[in-house]
Amino acid sequence: MSNGEPTIETRGRIAILTLDHPPANTLSVTALSGLEGRLARIEQDRAIDAIVITGAGDQYFSAGDDLEMFRNADRAGARELARLLAAAVARVARFRGLTVAAINGYCLGAGLEFALACDVRICEEHAQLGLPEARVGLLPCGGGTQRLPWLVGEGWAKRIILCGEHVDAETAQRIRLVEEVVPRGGAFDAAMALTERAARQSPRAVAASKRLIDGTRLSALETGHARESEAFAALFETNDPNEGVSAFFDKRDPVWTRPS
Repeated sequence: MSNGEPTIETRGRIAILTLDHPPANTLSVTALSGLEGRLARIEQDRAIDAIVITGAGDQYFSAGDDLEMFRNADRAGARELARLLAAAVARVARFRGLTVAAINGYCLGAGLEFALACDVRICEEHAQLGLPEARVGLLPCGGGTQRLPWLVGEGWAKRIILCGEHVDAETAQRIRLVEEVVPRGGAFDAAMALTERAARQSPRAVAASKRLIDGTRLSALETGHARESEAFAALFETNDPNEGVSAFFDKRDPVWTRPS
């Protein structure tokens, strides 16, 4: 039985990170607290050349953060949660080799932020992707506001974040949110095939090439990510997060405060 923590296994030169917290592979404090360190150890293991991230089961890659974390949370607690998520996502983004998200179902919130941090995203035809945090009085705090516009442009980023719009697999490929769509059950095998190809390349050449490709936007991302985390924590000076999360669990419409 899963304890809620992601599992990590290796196959040859590939590390496989599985988000495993049934029923929706949500990310809890327990899951996030040790994840950055575990990813750091993968980075230090020179026998590992690539990473595949996927979700347990066949319905969810990850539905994002466990909303129970935000019941009655204060600004300090929110800042710490944002720090944990940001640190883990940054480890994925900075990994020296190829990282591939095998999106095998719903990919929402922090789950999508992990996928955005990967080099390539492969999703199954039934997948739904989105950043719906504003529906519950929150905002993406794992780099979503920074990475999504780089991939899909400001217009689609604003539709997805500001309107809470989910996109299906076909739309995700059309707007370049994902690079490939495969039949149901095929994302993991497709991701493994791609990472196995990358693992046959020169590790030094791959690492250097990735640094060059990413270099033009890394400094902007880091600055923007810091602002994102602070904006997330600042929301907890209002009642909106508590109201939004409570309304979600009570299955009612939230009553928002209005900006002055």
